[in-house]
Amino acid sequence: MERVKKLELNGRIMHYGIGAVIKKGDKYLLIDRADKPYGFACITGHIRRDENPEDALVREVKEEVNLEILSHKLMFERMINNRECKSGRVLHHCYIFEVGVKSNTEIEINDEVKSARWYSIEQIKGLKLEPLWKFFFKKIGVI
Repeated sequence: MERVKKLELNGRIMHYGIGAVIKKGDKYLLIDRADKPYGFACITGHIRRDENPEDALVREVKEEVNLEILSHKLMFERMINNRECKSGRVLHHCYIFEVGVKSNTEIEINDEVKSARWYSIEQIKGLKLEPLWKFFFKKIGVI
């Protein structure tokens, strides 16, 4: 994919971001966010100006949970309005990837993450999901 370009909509700057849906067996890797937007979510992050979505995906997964990506496939992309991130911006263009990771690597979290664990679908249904990830999980048929 190409690098993202700065885009404005109605005078508002759009942020570009990625999301990593990581599954092992019948469980999904979710983080409990330490920053806005709070709640349980898949690994998510902003795309830097010098990156394409795939580069940001590899970087964010490594930064947040120290896992190495072995494969990835774009599930969908979507513009999201009225979702405030920690930088205060509310307009985002999201690329959501299905991601395969090295399975024998131990998860190590950074200071943006309170915890990271593998959750079954039944467990996910009982979590306080970050609202956007509740929407995404419904869209891809997880919940």
